[in-house]
Amino acid sequence: MAGYRKLGRTSSQRKALIRGQVTSLLNNGKIVTTEARAKEIRKVAEGLIALAVKEKDNFDEVTVVAKVARKDKDGKNVKEVVDGKKVTVYDEEQKTIKKDQPSRLHARRQMNKVLYDVTENATGKKKDRKKVDLTNKLFDEIAPKYADRNGGYTRIVKIGQRKGDAAMEVLLELV
Repeated sequence: MAGYRKLGRTSSQRKALIRGQVTSLLNNGKIVTTEARAKEIRKVAEGLIALAVKEKDNFDEVTVVAKVARKDKDGKNVKEVVDGKKVTVYDEEQKTIKKDQPSRLHARRQMNKVLYDVTENATGKKKDRKKVDLTNKLFDEIAPKYADRNGGYTRIVKIGQRKGDAAMEVLLELV
């Protein structure tokens, strides 16, 4: 007996399908899929959430001095002429950043092996796309929500049979 469902696909296709649906689930909070797929996706998603819950507070706050380009009222970099060349003007700012402990860094890399890159398009224009860091979302938003919970981070709700092939469709959502 196999330890997983093959879902009628080759191993590379199956891995891509699971990665894509887990990414969508964590980005959107819920997805509609077939029952067999949902059960496989649930295993991977709950493992990632459990990893995030375990490592959510495992970081140090470090203050660093960063050089930041000075901006004008239009948001463009301020330039001044030095030796006949235009050079950007920089200011020094103190910033507080989170520095991961080694175990959290390892967890972040394990998550990045599974999750795809996600871009959000707020206005519908190509230039306004911004990249969403799902690992940060897992650590900062999802993990604190489930900190006092021992597993069971997802719920499968049956919707009914799909019209085309009568496959059971379900709603897989984060609890």
